[in-house]
Amino acid sequence: MPRVGLDYPTHWGRRPLARLVRGIYYEVGVSPLIRRISSLSVTGLESFEGDGPFIIVANHTTHLDTPLILTALPQRIRRRLVVAAAMDEFFMSPWRAFTTVLQFNAIPIDRHKINRRSSQLALDLVEDRWNLLLYPEGGRSPDGDLQEFKGGAAYLAERTRVPVIPTYLHEAGYLRGPKYAKAPRFTEGPSQSRHPVSVHFGAPLVAGDGDSIRRFGTRIEEAVADLGRRVSGNPSYGLHRRDDGY
Repeated sequence: MPRVGLDYPTHWGRRPLARLVRGIYYEVGVSPLIRRISSLSVTGLESFEGDGPFIIVANHTTHLDTPLILTALPQRIRRRLVVAAAMDEFFMSPWRAFTTVLQFNAIPIDRHKINRRSSQLALDLVEDRWNLLLYPEGGRSPDGDLQEFKGGAAYLAERTRVPVIPTYLHEAGYLRGPKYAKAPRFTEGPSQSRHPVSVHFGAPLVAGDGDSIRRFGTRIEEAVADLGRRVSGNPSYGLHRRDDGY
């Protein structure tokens, strides 16, 4: 019986042949299409100075977020990028798991509980100098606002001392929203085959000696929220109620 879930093997997605196929797929197909339908604009690429690796942490409103970010990234970052994908959505059937790994160099993440296996795999890859894309909200936003972050990104960054790049995608949910988004504000309107989208990379964050994982996670979340407030002009973006007082 084919292995699925956390047992699905992903190492082949990082081998030369898969990387070659994926590179051609993006350069010839995905990136030109994304730029045409989104008139994509990008700011903050100077945040990727140095050799890396980097942990990219972004808000999440649509299944198109990953192709948008991959298109926005410098090629040298994209070529060594691993995407953390929800195990229960993308790795529960062999065919979907295969296409997810081939297209995005994805690894399965258990978004509902802390799982040592998925955390260790992500940690090993970052230590092996792979860049990592994470959506710490744990899924697409149900209302379009930024949801409270889970702690995986902060844990990985604190353990590896790798810079975190806070990332905000603006109005991505409107792009073919009924098919790819979740929030009613995006799904209840007409499906827009073209819509302007922007991707904004913030200044790198590094865990300090006095940072606990929890406190560093709050800093990461606030950096993404601050990007969203500045870009969108919405002063309440990301200001959800927190039980911990931060």
